Amino acid sequence: MYYDFGKKSEFLKIITQSPKNVATLRKVFETGFNFDNVIIKEMTYESNIPYALRFMIDRGITGMSWIEVPGKKFSIVPSDNKVSHCQIELEVEDPMDVIGHSYENPMYTKIASLRILSFDIECMNQGNHMPQANKDPIVTICCVLQGHDKAEPYLRQVFSLKECAPVIGTNVKSFKTEKELLYAWETLMIETDPDIITGYNTYNFDFPYILERAHTLGLKNYGKLSRIIKTTSKVTSNTFSSKALGTRESKETYIEGRVQMDMLQIILTETKLPSYTLNSVSRHFLSKQKEEVHHSMINRLFEKDEFSRRKLALYCLKDAYLALELMNKLLSVYNVTEMARVTGVPASYIFKRGQQVRVASQLYRRTRDEGFIIPCIHFEKGTDDGIQYEGATVIKPLTGFYEKPVTTLDFASLYPSVMIAHNICYTTLVPSNKISQLSPAQYQKSPSGDYFVRKEVKEGLLPSILEKILEARKRAKDLAAKEEDQLTKMVLDSRQLALKISANSVYGFTGAVRGILPCLAISSSVTAYGREMILETKKSVEEHYIKENGYKCNAEVIYGDTDSVMILFGVDNVKEAMELGKDAGARVTKKFMRPIKLDYEKVYDPYLLLTKKRYAGLLFDNDPNKYRKLDAKGIETVRRDNCLLVKDLVNTSLELIIKKRDKEGALNYCKEMISDLFLGKIDISNLIITKGIGKRTEENKDASKSKYKAKQAHVALANRMKEENNGKNLNNVRCWTKCR
Repeated sequence: MYYDFGKKSEFLKIITQSPKNVATLRKVFETGFNFDNVIIKEMTYESNIPYALRFMIDRGITGMSWIEVPGKKFSIVPSDNKVSHCQIELEVEDPMDVIGHSYENPMYTKIASLRILSFDIECMNQGNHMPQANKDPIVTICCVLQGHDKAEPYLRQVFSLKECAPVIGTNVKSFKTEKELLYAWETLMIETDPDIITGYNTYNFDFPYILERAHTLGLKNYGKLSRIIKTTSKVTSNTFSSKALGTRESKETYIEGRVQMDMLQIILTETKLPSYTLNSVSRHFLSKQKEEVHHSMINRLFEKDEFSRRKLALYCLKDAYLALELMNKLLSVYNVTEMARVTGVPASYIFKRGQQVRVASQLYRRTRDEGFIIPCIHFEKGTDDGIQYEGATVIKPLTGFYEKPVTTLDFASLYPSVMIAHNICYTTLVPSNKISQLSPAQYQKSPSGDYFVRKEVKEGLLPSILEKILEARKRAKDLAAKEEDQLTKMVLDSRQLALKISANSVYGFTGAVRGILPCLAISSSVTAYGREMILETKKSVEEHYIKENGYKCNAEVIYGDTDSVMILFGVDNVKEAMELGKDAGARVTKKFMRPIKLDYEKVYDPYLLLTKKRYAGLLFDNDPNKYRKLDAKGIETVRRDNCLLVKDLVNTSLELIIKKRDKEGALNYCKEMISDLFLGKIDISNLIITKGIGKRTEENKDASKSKYKAKQAHVALANRMKEENNGKNLNNVRCWTKCR
């Protein structure tokens, strides 16, 4: 941390025989100990890296990439001595003999043929309630096994409690007891040896339910699904066993050697939808309906006969299929592979951990090459209270309906570009009490008052990392544009997306006060430069594009937010607005340091600006004669917390106002809908809001004790329900069901 004025420091490197000893030693050094009447208390460095990641960094291995062990450096383990379920197991005496290959080398771009197993379960239930694992048995489990690059599955499998009629093209097995069914499913998982396990809500429902049923039925040592046979892992409520799915105390599950890709979790993270039921998601992405079997029908279908159980099996099998189709449609395997490769972390980290470890992994790798080591920063509880920095600038929106084209300009990779341009890094930051040791030509002062040495004095690690990421992204985009092989094209496209996300994460990494390596001097300086640039853009545009300089009208920036500005040039057609936008982008770019670049992005015509972050308009890209879509941001048509009536009303109104430019028609439509609402002509299903309760609600009617500060309809309903139930707390699932 901080510019070192060219000095080197000596460090003591301690190597332990067991990874668990690292944490113990870290605590000893950081709390202090007496050695020969000398109190030793020291900060430790790089003692908080996960063991697997430490090994990968040291050997230059990235997640989901190819590794090599030279022929004479390993031995094949005999079957009797294997510690895993892998078909081939090697033993390497010296870890230094393991070689990692760069994913950027065309020879190692291809993804290995991965086996993906998708599964779904169906359970009996009591009445209309959610099934409860301690009471309700699992009656059907369906699995589909497929290669990620194959068009057809290797295997379709149905496990049914009681006799089930045959299903075409599917292996059907029937069992007399639930124990037999569960053991058969466990055996299939081991024998098919999938690399990836998927499904829809398997992470929070199917896996925990199976575990709980196994415990209820007294199945000993059940859930040995990992690739590891022999293990000494201890199962507690806070850790995960490498030989079991997980623990009953924790809903999370961990299966060593296999990647879990729950499609619900992926879609929740990446896409905003009004509903996340499998039916709704399938309609949205695949234009497909799943088999409609209401949960209240499951008991009757199971109990009737073998043919009704076949219908239940088809319903379950379709759900397993849909998860695979969603995975293919969203390119999930390719996206995860390239994110793991780019950031260097194991694929499982993409789901189990946040952005912090991904940035840290890149930083650890680069510092290793440059001769730096990273300190472990610890925050005591309360030390970050009140620590804040000013965020991005939002130019006050000039709200209204604009019937002339509005042009949007956007700073490409704004924060990464700022960090590169101004050499902002941990290693270039100069404390104010040492700035006198440098000449003014050697440093620059950020708008937030922090000092960083210039690139000519010392290039920062973060700028260097970001430059390489942005260069790699450009290469990936260029290669994808030229590539004819569709699989390689998908890999490259996923890579450029991963690189974009990775670059944009670095700024957030420095600003996370309780993160791995926080530095508010960096994050506040970056946002300060960003604010200056937005304001300079507004000033430059409004000073140059005026009548006095030969333009039709005086340009006006009507809105600006973080990295983009929206300009009303006053011209009458989209083509002119596009041309002026491109000219303005090139002109303003010259005012900033490389690689900061302001690009033309799009034109809206017409444009409705309601408030900050809430607007809509017809979006034109590069063809002035054809709009791409009606684009709406922050308005009820795209928000998830409104009922269907509001969404339909706003959507129709926008269609009338923006597409047909019929303001009077939109007003009359709204009046009609309001009238129908008062007269009770609106179907009640259009008035339902689906929301969950995740925080503590009001207690004893004291709003100050609630974590929901704003008044929200679903919270008020939950409190009313609580009162009706004599003050008893409502669990999330039931509350969600009743609110719906």
